[in-house]
Amino acid sequence: MAADMADDFEDYFPWMVARLGAEGFITELCNGFRLLMDDERGLITFESLKRNIVVLGLDDMRDDEIVCMLSEGDLDGDGALNQVEFCTLMFRLSPGLMVNNGSRLRVEEYGVI
Repeated sequence: MAADMADDFEDYFPWMVARLGAEGFITELCNGFRLLMDDERGLITFESLKRNIVVLGLDDMRDDEIVCMLSEGDLDGDGALNQVEFCTLMFRLSPGLMVNNGSRLRVEEYGVI
């Protein structure tokens, strides 16, 4: 399934930045984080991602694929994603977003930390 997703992936993030502006885009990323996070821990955990995966249209995703997604962005090794890790992962997964109109967008600039 992951290979199929990679083949079908279309990077809409640069379009979203152009449409919403950098600050609006960061706001939407933060909204996405809140949608997927565990309300009690304030983190995206395996359980919260598994529970909300249908929102992403990935309801056929296996548990090992969910773990892999979390591991890809888990910079502090706690097994979950905080807001900065989530936003950083989203930036990393969007080659078109890393350089936008010749200037780099930085997560820290928009108060995500």
